Amino acid sequence: MATTFPPRVRLGMVGGGEGAFIGAVHRIAARLDDHYTLVAGALSSTAEKSLRSGAAIGLERTYPDYETMAREEAARPDGIEAVAIVTPNDQHAPAAEAFLKAGIHVICDKPVTTTLKDAKRLKALAQKHGRLFAVTHNYTGYPMVRHARRLVADGALGTLRVVQVEYAQEWLTERLESTGQKQAGWRSDPKRSGAGGCIGDIGTHAYNLADFITGLTVESLSAEVSSFVKGRVLDDNVQVQLRYAGGARGSLWASQVAPGNENGLRIRVYGSKAGLEWMQEHPNQLRFSPFGQPTQVISRGTPAASPDAARVSRVPSGHPEGYLEGFANLYTEIAAAIRAARPGKRQRLDKAVTFPTIDDGIKGMVFIETALKSSAKDGRWTKL
Repeated sequence: MATTFPPRVRLGMVGGGEGAFIGAVHRIAARLDDHYTLVAGALSSTAEKSLRSGAAIGLERTYPDYETMAREEAARPDGIEAVAIVTPNDQHAPAAEAFLKAGIHVICDKPVTTTLKDAKRLKALAQKHGRLFAVTHNYTGYPMVRHARRLVADGALGTLRVVQVEYAQEWLTERLESTGQKQAGWRSDPKRSGAGGCIGDIGTHAYNLADFITGLTVESLSAEVSSFVKGRVLDDNVQVQLRYAGGARGSLWASQVAPGNENGLRIRVYGSKAGLEWMQEHPNQLRFSPFGQPTQVISRGTPAASPDAARVSRVPSGHPEGYLEGFANLYTEIAAAIRAARPGKRQRLDKAVTFPTIDDGIKGMVFIETALKSSAKDGRWTKL
């Protein structure tokens, strides 16, 4: 008997055209598990580039701007169901607003907006129009991150005491933005990136990862936000101390001026019974250390990994999965939620399905704004 698969999600994209790294990542991730068909896009800030970029990737429908795209796709019987927004930060809010008002689900890159006010407004719009709003904190899609989350939830670490998370890169050690490099240019421009540089670009990933794994609530923080490279307007290094509800303590370091680090996202969590450690550059293993016992190295795809890890693994143990697959796991989870929300075809959504939402985007904006306030007051402890 032939297997019948639900219809693919019709997907559109805003941004991700010529010279954009992340657009290709999103397109690959959406295709990897065969749950989406990319049919429409407004891929660049100018009509000419948008049309040229659409032709280059064989898009069915390419639009000169996202306003036209939202309006015309909403009017089509075969219009898109969801849009992926992969622009610089300053365009996230207006683009998301246009598609939410058109009744289209939103998948948005992080940070979700440039201000907390805009993030809260988008949440209200998503609720008003009954649409999903997903945020692509892609590291939550890694199998061993899911396993770490399960260990914490099951009490394997006991009472959590210490959380150490860091995200270190080297690519902005020199003033790359002055050379015309596109990715460095907009990330270093407060008009396009928002008030946070490094803290918004990668600090929010570190903050979200700690939140996802531990489930702890940050009550207050003390931050020092620095810009080491002469002439750079936004921060390139962030050090934050965290006080969690219940007594746990944490530390977050994010830097884009740390030579020797390519994409060094790392988290360590310690409790009264055990500790764990996971590193993005070695994503298929997690170190689990029960107190008084030898440290265990748990690999993705082995019987020691939890069902939470197994359900987002594709290939046998020993065959590496990483960045693209983590992204794809989020897209697959989001596709399940979109299908479950289709009118007239209500499907029961698996309780195990999880992905970052607008609420996580809001948490990220609260973190950015609170850290900047604290740093401006010489690291004063500041409530979230």
